[in-house]
Amino acid sequence: MQNAAQAYGAVARQIANPRELEADLLLRAASQLQAVYDRWEGKPSELDVALRYNRKLWSIFLSAVTSPEHALPAAIRQNVANLGLFVMNQTVSLLKEPKREQLRSLININRELAAGLLGRA
Repeated sequence: MQNAAQAYGAVARQIANPRELEADLLLRAASQLQAVYDRWEGKPSELDVALRYNRKLWSIFLSAVTSPEHALPAAIRQNVANLGLFVMNQTVSLLKEPKREQLRSLININRELAAGLLGRA
């Protein structure tokens, strides 16, 4: 049964609207960060995993929007790049000195961008 679910998931990802896929990934990252926030006791072990996933996701976004061939208008690409740089700086700060409240900004950015991608903003 699990093989069927995995196969379905792989096909769904291949045919999904790119905006929906990006939104899904942002919401997944936000969910991981929210779980860490909710279970915060000093520095939970899940913090590094959640931050790494979010950083990889934003690295991909940054790489895409800084490409001159990207279809988005330059102003929007610049805004996404600025958000990406903020996310990277927050991540480094959290890795150096974990503070629960700093997670809120990362969670909110991911959720808001996902809502925009899904046309809910």
